[in-house]
Amino acid sequence: MTARFMSKGANLPVDVPDVQVELSWAEGVGVPDIDASALLLAQDGRVRDDGDFVFYNQPLHASGAVRHIGKRSDAGVMTDTVQVDLRSLESAITRVVLCASADGGTFGQVTGLTLRLLGTGGRSEVARFEMQAARETAFIAGELYLREGRWKFRAVGQGYDSGLAGVARDFGITVDAEPEVAATSPSAPVFTPPAPAPPVSPPATPAVVVPPPVGRSSGPRTTKGEERLPVDMRKRLSLRKEQVAVSLSKRGALGLSARVVLVLDASGSMAFLYSRGVVADVVERMAAVAAQLDDDGEMQAWTFASEAARLPDLRLGELPEWLRLHVRVGEISLFRRGKKPRKGMEPGQVDMRSVGIQNEEQKAIAQVRSYVRENPAPVPTLVLFFSDGGVHRDAAIERELRAAVEEPIFWQFVGLGQSDYGVLERFDTLPGRRVDNVGFFAVDDVSTVPDQELYDRLLSEFPSWITAAGRAGIL
Repeated sequence: MTARFMSKGANLPVDVPDVQVELSWAEGVGVPDIDASALLLAQDGRVRDDGDFVFYNQPLHASGAVRHIGKRSDAGVMTDTVQVDLRSLESAITRVVLCASADGGTFGQVTGLTLRLLGTGGRSEVARFEMQAARETAFIAGELYLREGRWKFRAVGQGYDSGLAGVARDFGITVDAEPEVAATSPSAPVFTPPAPAPPVSPPATPAVVVPPPVGRSSGPRTTKGEERLPVDMRKRLSLRKEQVAVSLSKRGALGLSARVVLVLDASGSMAFLYSRGVVADVVERMAAVAAQLDDDGEMQAWTFASEAARLPDLRLGELPEWLRLHVRVGEISLFRRGKKPRKGMEPGQVDMRSVGIQNEEQKAIAQVRSYVRENPAPVPTLVLFFSDGGVHRDAAIERELRAAVEEPIFWQFVGLGQSDYGVLERFDTLPGRRVDNVGFFAVDDVSTVPDQELYDRLLSEFPSWITAAGRAGIL
C-alpha cells in the first residue's frame, strides 16, 4: 500500500489486517503532554460500556484487538501509539475513533501534530494527516470504519475544548462530575436508617444448624469500639446487627463466628457509586456484618482495579475516620492518572492512582488468599467482595477460586448493577469442586435494597458452606 498525505475529511481503504495509529508532535518548553486513545463504537455510534475506551488508564481492550502501546521520544519528537488488530475486533464494533488529548495546555501550543497510519506491524506508512489547532484540548484525529464489509480510514481533525472527558462523554462513556464536598463527602454521609424489619421466626427444619458457642448471647453482640461511634451511627449499627442476627437465625446459624474481609472495586466505572456515597454506605452496612460475626471490632479490607492494594484494618470505633480516609470521593475516576505521587497523603492511605483503572479481580483474590494463609484464625473467613462488573480475566479468576476450595474461605460476590460478571456469575454451576465455596448475586441499585434483604442474600450460602467444609475436613 502506497503512503499518501491526507486532508481533513479524506478517506482511503485499509488493505492490511492490523494497523498502528501513531500520533507525533515536537517536544519543547511549555508544550502540554499529548495522549492518544481509542473509542470502540457499535452500530449506534456509541460505546457499549466504559470498557470500550482504550487509553493510558485502560491500555488493553478486553478483546485484545485494541492496545495503547504508549509514548517514546526520539530526536525531539514525541510519539504516542494505539494498535488496532482489525481481524480481532468483535462483530458488534463498526468504528474505532482515534483521539488525542492535551494535558496541561491546548493544542495551539503544539507544533508538528501529525497522525501516521502504519501497516504491516508498524513497518510501512499507509497515510499521514497533519493537523492544526488553536484552543482545543482534545481532538478526534481520525477513525477506522467498516463500510460494506471493508475497513476504511478517514482523516477527521475535529477539535473539542472540553478535553478527553468531553470526547468520551459524547460517545457514551460515563464521566463522573466533580462532587460537591458538602453533598457527597464520605466523612459525613447522609443516611436514612431503614425501618426495623418485622420479627422472623426460624424455619421449623433449618437447612444447617451451627450451635452457638457456650456462654454467647443469642442476640446482637456488643462489639469492641462501638461505644465510640457517633450516636446516629451507633443506632444504625445496633439495628443492623439485629438484622444480621435475624438472617443468621433463619438458617439456624445464630452465634456463628467468622473473620470478615471486605474487598471494594475501585475501577473507573465505579466512580459514580463513590461520588454518590453509595460505597461509603455499603462499607457501613458491612461493618454490621463484621460486628455480629466477629466481636474483636476489626475487619480487613482491600481495594482493587488494575492492581490490588490492602487498606488499613477497619476498626469499628474508627469507622467515620476510616470512611473519610479510605473511601475517597473524587479519587475513583476513569481519568485519574498517576504521573506524580499525590501530595498530602495521610498515614495508611493508598494513592488510588497507583491502583489503576481496569478490572483485575484475580489479583485481589490472590492477596486475600495469601493473607489468610499467613494469618490463620480459629474461625472461617467470609469475604464480602463488591464489583460492578466488567470481569474479563475469567480463566485467572477461576484458577484462584478453584485453588481456594481447600481453604477456610467463603467468597461472597456482590454485583453492583453493571454487567459482565463473567465466571463469578457462573461459578456456582462449574463442576469439579468438593464444596461450593462461592456465592454470587447482583442488584440494580444496592442503595435501594433494604438492610434485611441485603443481609439475607449475603448470608444465604455461608452457613451451609461451613457445614459442607466441616464434613470435607476443610475446617
